[in-house]
Amino acid sequence: MAQRAAIETVTFTTLYPNVVQPNHGIFVENRLRHLVASGRVVSRVVAPVPWFPFSGKLFGRYARYAAIPSFESRARLHIEHPKYVALPKLGMSLTPRTLFLAALPVLKRLMRTRDFDLIDAHYFYPDGVAAVWLGRALKKPVIVTARGSDVSLLPNFALPRRMILGAARGADGIIAVSQALKDRLVALGVPQERVTVLRNGVDLDLFRPDARRAAPPQVQPGPILLSVGELIARKGHDLVIAALPLLPRCTLLIAGEGPERSRLTALAARLNVSDRVRFLGSVPHDKLPKLYAASNALILASSREGWPNVLLEAMACGTPVVASNVWGNPEVVSAGEAGVLIDQRTPHGVANAIQRLLDQPPDRTATRRFAERFSWDATTAGQIQQFERILA
Repeated sequence: MAQRAAIETVTFTTLYPNVVQPNHGIFVENRLRHLVASGRVVSRVVAPVPWFPFSGKLFGRYARYAAIPSFESRARLHIEHPKYVALPKLGMSLTPRTLFLAALPVLKRLMRTRDFDLIDAHYFYPDGVAAVWLGRALKKPVIVTARGSDVSLLPNFALPRRMILGAARGADGIIAVSQALKDRLVALGVPQERVTVLRNGVDLDLFRPDARRAAPPQVQPGPILLSVGELIARKGHDLVIAALPLLPRCTLLIAGEGPERSRLTALAARLNVSDRVRFLGSVPHDKLPKLYAASNALILASSREGWPNVLLEAMACGTPVVASNVWGNPEVVSAGEAGVLIDQRTPHGVANAIQRLLDQPPDRTATRRFAERFSWDATTAGQIQQFERILA
């Protein structure tokens, strides 16, 4: 019996890397790369970006949006970046509509050049809401993946919650990247049989054990801690910095950029630990293995996570982790060889968890073996099964 032709999809999300923001939504791109590599799925990416007319440095982070091209190619995938209007303060209520209006002509054009079978959307709000509207307008099935704050935080607001539940009812399939996010959707009223858990995997070829590299320059002798993530409040970098006075031999490397940098720098100065904190800025994804290899532990003290890829990336390099006991984190750090969970999200709680790990570090080979359970193969197979079920 002949195998059916490859499934043609449109990946629809605002969480996708681009030439200006190469690490933005890298987890969506990674999942898609492995899916397409199966040979069973073909995809074109529609990744809308906010419209902004000026590219001068005077306009700060907004100027980056003006520099993002309308078309680009990454990892042999064709990517379109329609521009949508994102109004400050009003964006939460209007963005699903402006996303829909910006993307509709692009998807109609894609249908004319080469039709597609379904829309694969990532992030429930506003992306998933707009995707369900697009599917309805174009008579295409839609599958939506819940990834984190779209389910853990945004339903706390009345309008997004109503729209998220409407999108859940209208979607032909729903994926959650962790059991915790599925539980949240069910608590909101989504029937549990409609939600499939497909956790993210890790690239075991890129992230792998290597000879311990020399510590980065200007780092004092002693344990090296690494914190990776955008410099925003929910990532908890401030808690890790505030734990350093209780960990006098440790140096902290922070890989990431964002609006909290000046506040974090001031905090390190106020606590007299500036000489033990290194802000590395945004680090390309393929350069992270060197940092993991040079570190004694990865620290993730965030308040919310769907399925944090940095934990698996560190473990795949043999580096154990210390993570807050929230949302999807306990599903990743589920054994001693993986690392330690933080009992309390306070500076003392973070310091205690780090000290426990440093006092009894797991064997790095065992940490790598634990990470090997999380290849992308099962996730890819689960996606294909979902797509085939919907199209049947």
